[in-house]
Amino acid sequence: MLTIGDLSRRTGVKIPTIRYYEQMGLIAAAERSEGNQRRYTREERDRLSFIRHARDLGLTIEAIRELIELSAHPEQPCAEADRIAAEQLLAVRAKIEKLKRLESELERITSHCHGDQVKDCYVIQALANHDLCEHEH
Repeated sequence: MLTIGDLSRRTGVKIPTIRYYEQMGLIAAAERSEGNQRRYTREERDRLSFIRHARDLGLTIEAIRELIELSAHPEQPCAEADRIAAEQLLAVRAKIEKLKRLESELERITSHCHGDQVKDCYVIQALANHDLCEHEH
């Protein structure tokens, strides 16, 4: 059995986050010792590692909840898990495209700034007037 501190160290998940996941029902409420200290099993450690990895990949709590439910039925087809991962991949690609547009615009406005004083600064002008931007972002 692991204390919440041990569980936190082994999984890299902060203690308040562990408590939050318990409240959300993503991990089972911990057993309590005689001193009312939370105690976690290996299975709960593994579940928490699963959740952390899923969060690192940007999956939402609801998507993680669905994946946990799917994992409880190992004999079922994995089409739903594939769907969830594919949706996340699309979301990540959309974010990457947005970040590329932001990078391009920031690169453009910083390269246009040749003034020595703020009154002549193109960065300040571009931020004040969205019409100076090349693309919507």
